[in-house]
Amino acid sequence: MGKVFASNPLSLNVPDPAFESWLRDSGYLEILDTATTTSAAAVTTASAKETAAATTITHSLLHYLYTFISLLTVNPFAKLTTDDFSAKTPSWTREFIGALGSYSFPSSPHTLKLRVHENVKRYARNYASLFILFFACSLYQMPLALVGLISSLALWDFFKFCSDKWNWDRYPVIRQVLVRIAQCATLVVLMLLNVQMALFCALAISYIVMILHAAFRKLSPSKQPSRIR
Repeated sequence: MGKVFASNPLSLNVPDPAFESWLRDSGYLEILDTATTTSAAAVTTASAKETAAATTITHSLLHYLYTFISLLTVNPFAKLTTDDFSAKTPSWTREFIGALGSYSFPSSPHTLKLRVHENVKRYARNYASLFILFFACSLYQMPLALVGLISSLALWDFFKFCSDKWNWDRYPVIRQVLVRIAQCATLVVLMLLNVQMALFCALAISYIVMILHAAFRKLSPSKQPSRIR
C-alpha cells in the first residue's frame, strides 16, 4: 500500500472513494467489510461492560433496526454497468452461495451500502439468471400468462412473415400503421392474459432475493493480486 499511496509530511488523508477504488482494483475490498465488522464488535463488547444487559440489548436492537431500515434507501444499481453482465458468471456454490460463515449482519449502514453495491456488481449475472428462473416459474404457475406470451411472439412472427412476403418496406406509411396495430394487439393480449402479473411477481421476488443476499453476503476477495517483488 505504501508504494501506491506514498507517505507525506502533511499527513494528508486519501479520500474514501479513491481508497475504495484502489481496494477494488487490487482485490482487497473485503478489508473494509472485515474492519468495520471487527470495530463494531469491539464497540459492542466495550459498551456491554459499561452498561447494563437490558440497555445493551435495547441499543443493539435499535442499531440493527436502523441498519436494516437503511436498506430501503440504498439504490442497488447505482454502480452497476453493462460490463458487469459481460463478465464471467461466478460459481454458484463456491462464490455466490458460499459457506455458512460467508453471511453476517452488516455492522453499519455504510457497510450495508458497500456490500450491496459491490455484490450486485459482482453477482449481476447470477441475479439475472435467478430472475429468468423466477419468471419461468411464474409462467408455469399462471398458464394463461404463458399462452399470452407465446401468442404475442407468434403475432410478431406472423407480422414479420407478412412483411417479408409482401415487401411492406416499400410502403412505409402502411407498414407504420400496421406496426401500431400490432403493438396495440400485443398490449391487449398481454393485459387480458395477465402477463404483467407474472412479470411483476418475478421482478418482486428477484429484487427481494437480490437485496437480501447482497446485504448479508460478506465481501469476498474478487481476485488474488500478484505480489510485487
